[in-house]
Amino acid sequence: MTMDAGAAITGGRTALGIELGSTRIKAVLIGADHAPLAVGSSDWENQLVDRVWTYSLDAVWQGVQESVAALAEDVRRRHGVELAGVGALGVSAMMHGYLAFDADGELLTPFRTWRNTNTGRATERLSAEFGVNIPHRWSVAHLYQAILDGEEHLGRLDHLTTLAGYVHWQLTGEKVLGIGDASGMFPIDDATRAYDATMLARFDELAAEAGVDLDLAALLPAIAVAGRPAGALTEAGAELADPAGRLRPGIPLCPPEGDAGTGMVATNSVAPRTGNVSAGTSIFAMVVLERELGRVHRELDLVTTPAGDPVAMVHCNNGASELDAWAGLFAEFARALGARADTSTVFETLFTAALDGTPDCGGMLAYNYLSGEPITDLEEGRPLFLRSPDSRLSLSTFMRTQLFSSLATLRIGMDVLQETEGVRLDRMFAHGGLFRTAGVAQRFLAAAIDTPVTVGDVAAEGGAWGIAVLAAFAAAGRSPEQSLADYLDTAVFADAGLQTVGPDPADVAGFDGFMQRYVAALPVERAAVEHTSPAQRGENG
Repeated sequence: MTMDAGAAITGGRTALGIELGSTRIKAVLIGADHAPLAVGSSDWENQLVDRVWTYSLDAVWQGVQESVAALAEDVRRRHGVELAGVGALGVSAMMHGYLAFDADGELLTPFRTWRNTNTGRATERLSAEFGVNIPHRWSVAHLYQAILDGEEHLGRLDHLTTLAGYVHWQLTGEKVLGIGDASGMFPIDDATRAYDATMLARFDELAAEAGVDLDLAALLPAIAVAGRPAGALTEAGAELADPAGRLRPGIPLCPPEGDAGTGMVATNSVAPRTGNVSAGTSIFAMVVLERELGRVHRELDLVTTPAGDPVAMVHCNNGASELDAWAGLFAEFARALGARADTSTVFETLFTAALDGTPDCGGMLAYNYLSGEPITDLEEGRPLFLRSPDSRLSLSTFMRTQLFSSLATLRIGMDVLQETEGVRLDRMFAHGGLFRTAGVAQRFLAAAIDTPVTVGDVAAEGGAWGIAVLAAFAAAGRSPEQSLADYLDTAVFADAGLQTVGPDPADVAGFDGFMQRYVAALPVERAAVEHTSPAQRGENG
């Protein structure tokens, strides 16, 4: 097997996916059977600078280079060969946000990530004008908020893109975006699979009313659907991604996609009545629709699959970061006692303990809001834990409370989709760091949405594997008529190992009880935001 893998690597019969997530930049190399051959990664963190969540572009390229170098080392260690080129390449990243450039390609303002929720006036006006929900984190909301705020950089604005679009542009020279990522910048017309022309025209009118002359269609990246070519690695791009020269110019790239789209691919959830939940720093559910929704819901975003099919998205800004913080605290305590436990052991121990917790968390509540949360109308967040005086403070119930908290806001949005709109699911897949400890978060998610939840044997590689599959799909010698859904079913997931957990009635009842208290106590979280300030604690990023 290793000899076959080595021959595939040296022969370039591979595809490389690079995904820039919120806490880690990851590279995954796959072979002709789509199985991972090697993995490399680099950690990074966003910064809160002047009350804006951001990453520096220097950190982007440092992380990409480190992940490619780590991948090459993994290739050498596992297969005894050197990485010398790949057959296809794809880039994915966190969706949404605001990356604005002038005509010389210079960044006009620090990268504003999806995590920023200071676009309230923009989202209210645009949602009313367009008749669709425009979330706080969408690129068009950031742009219109900048217009409302009279930001001076708008007069020099030449190009607007997402993080994946930026990296792809630097690698290939092509200002293009996969349709899934593009659908998080501006609404898509399902019939044309292009930006909605009527809404584009109306946006330009709104900008003119505010004294800004622009042509939004000319600012946005071109759109490409999955399977289409989207340029090739240039000499400058190869130097940026891998100064050591292992990635050579000429490698074909697929359209860059957002992490939501690659999550759909990684869980084979691109066909109607399928869905997936991705859980990391943020947590979101994607449900592929078989019909239009009855009305607009602020809890639901309408985006698309990488093939352009309509999707309802429940996006929560806050996912597993607060869990990470508590795990770090417990690990620090263990070290103080002289115990040695790696990060994986700490998480597995804490998560497993949660299985023995009181089903409804026994009077404990937690809010994992490090940042604002639009679904619950919070522009800022304050992590919060509270309990009733008679609750028993045990590790198992405490951890169950923290895990329930990480899923609670998602449950609010899924109730709108499942109960109000009556959307039905044939299957719900889950992936991301939250699900690495087998049978814990998967079981609690099944209880939260009262639906069976499946994880796959490739779920741990997540979106980086998903964009590698999209790169292979674009480069494959296949029929042009073959759909992405058929390609995944027949070529990628035909022999995949899957584990499904159904909702346990006691867990469902417990989660329902927890949610009643969670929603009732939201004013406590709002009071925490109102009466404490990051500035008071001296935070500057």
